[in-house]
Amino acid sequence: MSEFFDTPAGIAVLVASQCLAVIAFVMVSLLFLVYGDRKIWAAVQMRRGPNVVGAFGLLQTVADALKYVVKEVVIPAGADRTVFMLAPLISFVLAIIAWAVIPFNEGWVVSDMNVAILYVFAVSSLEVYGVIMGGWASNSKYPFLGSLRSAAQMISYEVSIGLIIIGVIISTGSLNFSDIVRAQDGNLGFFNWYWLPHLPMVFLFFISALAETNRPPFDLPEAESELVAGYQVEYSSTPFLLFMAGEYIAIFLMCALTTLLFFGGWLSPIPGLPDGPVWMVAKMAFFFFLFAMVKAIVPRYRYDQLMRLGWKVFLPLSLAWVVIVAFLAKFEAFGGAYARWTIGG
Repeated sequence: MSEFFDTPAGIAVLVASQCLAVIAFVMVSLLFLVYGDRKIWAAVQMRRGPNVVGAFGLLQTVADALKYVVKEVVIPAGADRTVFMLAPLISFVLAIIAWAVIPFNEGWVVSDMNVAILYVFAVSSLEVYGVIMGGWASNSKYPFLGSLRSAAQMISYEVSIGLIIIGVIISTGSLNFSDIVRAQDGNLGFFNWYWLPHLPMVFLFFISALAETNRPPFDLPEAESELVAGYQVEYSSTPFLLFMAGEYIAIFLMCALTTLLFFGGWLSPIPGLPDGPVWMVAKMAFFFFLFAMVKAIVPRYRYDQLMRLGWKVFLPLSLAWVVIVAFLAKFEAFGGAYARWTIGG
């Protein structure tokens, strides 16, 4: 059997099964993320939340998904049909394929490429196209305004996310996620991770991730009070489901990135406890909990405030941080905490 897996057909079977495993994990997580999001929001507002379908309402998301799948697809009369149907598909597919380079454990990754961070960047910046196409093809002013806002917002905050990640890359000396996690391994457990040396940027990264994924308080593109529902106005049934799924998968990806870059991926926080994928998933779930709490607690920003924050606050701060980290790494300050590649982890 082992010989078969060395042949091209065997390698194809292996890669296909790995892809299916990752997609299955992401899709099952998606069901519980939406459920968790709604439950947390309800708890903050002292409501019950989903509690009818299944035990504790666990199957509510499944019921909603089925409802969307069996409903009729309505395409507006003036819409560009091809682009209109392509937009949610692009949004969903790009959100899924970004997971190809996310490691869940040592060696548990579909494609262990040495430029993994660039790949995630390329894919996540292409996600803007799904939104723009959806807004433009709807042939209606509300979705168009929503998509313009969304594109501007995603592009603005990608810049600061990129600069923050450059700080981590300087410290690690590699663009590979597994190398970044290995560089955070040490005898101190929790205090070996990058959140400590890169502390100011953890907050900036989290807030930029909120803006990048159009989550409250930065959900300007779909501001119900102003733009009905943003670029999703004309969408119904399955295309809408794809947009929504793409959005949540992108959020979960940001949780995974935060975990890998600053919180040691699959490494155990307590020295002595074994490392493993359980830690990775638990950390991702914790960050999603923070995303959900922010949604429930924080009021929405005005559009000009959002842009000012992105360009006049986050961009200068993250640029300055890159320069500071470069100096600290060069002179191996704080016992080489910023220059992990020189001391071998």
